[in-house]
Amino acid sequence: MDLNLKPTYDAIVIGGGHNGLVAAAYLARAGLKPLVLESRPVTGGAATTETPWGPDFKVTALSYVMSLMPPTILNDLRLPEHGYQVIPMGPSFVPFPDGRSLLTETGDPAHEHAQLASFSKKDAENMPKYEAWLRGIGDVLSPLLMKTPPNVGSTRPRDLLAQLRLAWGMRGLSTRGTADAVRLFTMSVADLLDEWFESPEVKGMMAINGVIGTWAGPAEPGTAYVMMHHTIGDVGDGKMGSWGYPVGGMGAVSAAIRRSAEAFGATVLTDARVERILVADGRVTGVALRDGREFRAGTVVAATHPRITFLDQLDRAHLPADFVADIERWRSRSGVVKINVALSELPRFTANPDLTPEQLSGSVELCHSIEYLEQAFQDARAGRAATAPFSDSVIPSTLDRTLCPDGTHIMSMFTQWVPHTWADEPHTEELDAYADRVIEGYDQLAPGFKASVLHRQVIGPHQMAEEYGLVGGNIFHGELSPDQLFHLRPAPGFADYTTPVKGLYQCSSATHGGGGVTGIAGYLCGKRILNDRKWWR
Repeated sequence: MDLNLKPTYDAIVIGGGHNGLVAAAYLARAGLKPLVLESRPVTGGAATTETPWGPDFKVTALSYVMSLMPPTILNDLRLPEHGYQVIPMGPSFVPFPDGRSLLTETGDPAHEHAQLASFSKKDAENMPKYEAWLRGIGDVLSPLLMKTPPNVGSTRPRDLLAQLRLAWGMRGLSTRGTADAVRLFTMSVADLLDEWFESPEVKGMMAINGVIGTWAGPAEPGTAYVMMHHTIGDVGDGKMGSWGYPVGGMGAVSAAIRRSAEAFGATVLTDARVERILVADGRVTGVALRDGREFRAGTVVAATHPRITFLDQLDRAHLPADFVADIERWRSRSGVVKINVALSELPRFTANPDLTPEQLSGSVELCHSIEYLEQAFQDARAGRAATAPFSDSVIPSTLDRTLCPDGTHIMSMFTQWVPHTWADEPHTEELDAYADRVIEGYDQLAPGFKASVLHRQVIGPHQMAEEYGLVGGNIFHGELSPDQLFHLRPAPGFADYTTPVKGLYQCSSATHGGGGVTGIAGYLCGKRILNDRKWWR
């Protein structure tokens, strides 16, 4: 399709993932004419719907659920008008080999209490207290996701004012609340849960959110924050949120954002891999594509992994040595394997053989205890794929029948761990054997599950890195460890979406607000650019 491309644009966005598209949409909404350059044939990045087995089956290849985007972004970009529709997930179901199970998050307090009490009366009594405690901290901390981190340590008047605003925003935390928040950022999810609960099964169920997408087992410091990020943090706008399935898969979210950006006046070009970011006299001037084409702009936004942006696409001579060292040290390890399967029928679990599709419309976990989680990580840390992997799985076709033919279902399995070094090589045979173990793990809980698998897709860390730009296979573009958060993300002094090169900005998942499909990083980056141009409305 002829896009009537021009040699010069008001802004260029490198990477058509959801954050890049959100940034482009905000720039276009303000009257600029941005160009989005996406290296793949389709936009969306990790938020993409694919058809690996033909048009009848649609799968969300990588990202598989979302917490609802902040109302600010939904309303500003008019996303529902462009096809954004999300169905809230159902309850969480965890079956165990001994025939017991947990069916929680049903909205029925009496049911929740009875389910937990069957494992531990203490845990049943403590759960409402724990959730209230976590919510109290979240009500104060979650609005920080919609704010640009200050340049902590800077004495410039502008930065001092930003630090004061941050302190004022934290005024809702008491001395005890502040201490609790610090502990959440630094302690392990295992230690945190030990303070509240005693059942290994209950703790295992709750620890999953602390290790999703991380190169860390539940005993590792910092995983308590990862749990908080997934439990209360992805919504922004200061509101606790829920998780849901986009109708049409995750690619439908990216498609809605793209349509919004184009409606505002953005141009989106696919199959356009950026080879170099052009710089002259310390200021960005445009980009050069691998096919030789060049486009010029005084503003360039990198929505790509920081290693790609600063170590591959930029000449390091344009960057301070300490900044280069920070990016070289940026940890982006993973051990994630995404497995997508088409099923001929819904699984029937021995523990609850009569579950309805609605009761299977939330997470369906393969996780027997917190020790089970820890052993899977220790296997990978020792250099071998987990003997008994865990899986955070969902069956979105229970609610979204646009994904597959009647009578069949799509199951999305987000599994861990394999060695993080598998990002360097395909390891195809080992991945197939690993996927076999995940499927067999569910078959033990739901006999006949293995026989119901019609098709499967296995995506390991190497493929994530090579095909989707997820360096190391890390879904967050960088680990969510305490030393890689907030004003340190991705480097001290540059968590405000700027870079050492004038006119070059960044909004990947490695920036603050990244992680989860929320668009917050793209929103804050766009806001920063427009503020710098004094065009922000």
